[in-house]
Amino acid sequence: MAGHSHAKNIMHRKGKSDAARSKVFSKLAREITVAAKMGMPDPAFNSRLRLAITNARAQSMPKDNIDRAVKKASGSDGENYEEIRYEGYGPGGVAIIVEALTDNRNRTASNVRSYFSKNGGALGETNSVGFMFDKIGEVAYPVDAGSADDIMEAAIEAGADDVESNEDGHWIYTTFEAMVDVAAALETSLGEAESVKAIWRPQNDTPIDAEKGGTLLKLIAMLEEDDDVQNVYSNFDISDEEMAKLESLAGLPIS
Repeated sequence: MAGHSHAKNIMHRKGKSDAARSKVFSKLAREITVAAKMGMPDPAFNSRLRLAITNARAQSMPKDNIDRAVKKASGSDGENYEEIRYEGYGPGGVAIIVEALTDNRNRTASNVRSYFSKNGGALGETNSVGFMFDKIGEVAYPVDAGSADDIMEAAIEAGADDVESNEDGHWIYTTFEAMVDVAAALETSLGEAESVKAIWRPQNDTPIDAEKGGTLLKLIAMLEEDDDVQNVYSNFDISDEEMAKLESLAGLPIS
């Protein structure tokens, strides 16, 4: 089981203020509503809804908020959200995938295109960069869930493909098709996960310097701030030297 550099993939994420947490709750609620609308409103019979609720609980989303999001799916006045994936290139030729849930395709497309163009990027056609990524399952646990050896052993027994552990936590990777079963097996041995989700993992990384990296991080931050955007994935890689240069610059959204 080879390791995977999770830290560099999430280096652009900053701490959540109250306002940011509210936005996170809003996006989680939207996913819960869509999942409940697409299947049964009972998580016992709807794996997507079960995962959405698990992820909401991991973010300390109040139970009342979760219940309202589920009930909203059966309401006649509820929004009809559409799942859309945008693909394009950012500064330095970095490949970017953007997943959105929107009730207004034109609004979302216009916003996403604007973010790319303002930050030296460009939207491409569907599958223009998707072939550079693999869609896999990711199960995340906090660092205190166990030692790296304990997590590795549990992951192997659950049928996972890959594990990464560091001072921030543990990430267990599996095929997309096996994600739900592996997560269930891990829950038996490790308890409830922090999150269980499908992700786009790059097959290869694109090196980027501090200058282009700063612009790229601004682009990613703008995308993540958009209410319609659920997830952003990219294949950038930055060396320790360039990272130090980037972190010395003021005003960049780095955790």
